[in-house]
Amino acid sequence: MWVLGLTGGIASGKSAAADAFARCGATVIDTDLLAREAVAPGAPALAEIAAAFGPDVLAADGGLDRAAMRARVFADPGARARLEGILHPRIRALAAARIAAAARAEAPPPYCVLVVPLLVESGMQTMVDRILVIDVDTATQLQRTMARDGIGADLARAMLAAQADRDTRLAAADDVIVNDANLATLERRIDALHAHYLVLARRRDAGPE
Repeated sequence: MWVLGLTGGIASGKSAAADAFARCGATVIDTDLLAREAVAPGAPALAEIAAAFGPDVLAADGGLDRAAMRARVFADPGARARLEGILHPRIRALAAARIAAAARAEAPPPYCVLVVPLLVESGMQTMVDRILVIDVDTATQLQRTMARDGIGADLARAMLAAQADRDTRLAAADDVIVNDANLATLERRIDALHAHYLVLARRRDAGPE
């Protein structure tokens, strides 16, 4: 199965891009959703997190208090590294299982899109055949993040600082979409790349000549 790695900074428009690829017929595997699955009530990872960080990171329903956890890890790089050490191997395993399931499907998709905000930082680029970065300037990221999450500028800046810097992401990219216009423009750019990716995926399926 040919796999596209889709990444970008916080609030760059990754979700909108992923939705556009899904409408084109690709199977989208979102690691943010896999992370939620990994910390569902009763999951082993949640017990490890509670043991590492204390019961105050658990919500009243027994699930992860994501706001409390976010505030903790973005204020402490060491805490963030501990959390990633618990979650990243599980997310990687879940993603690999989803890709394998798509390949085994009776009607497999033309390719998979693996959405990974921390693609470069986590080392998950080894799971993909090509990397697409959705890019936006830092000022726009800050504005969107504060509006989306209802947070202050300090926390928004800390969240941006926890990701690879813009230049590092762009250096890893095979393709870049600058998401500086409206949704219709983004979707047109996705449509054009989709046609290209279909060709690449078919070449992969055909194997060596």
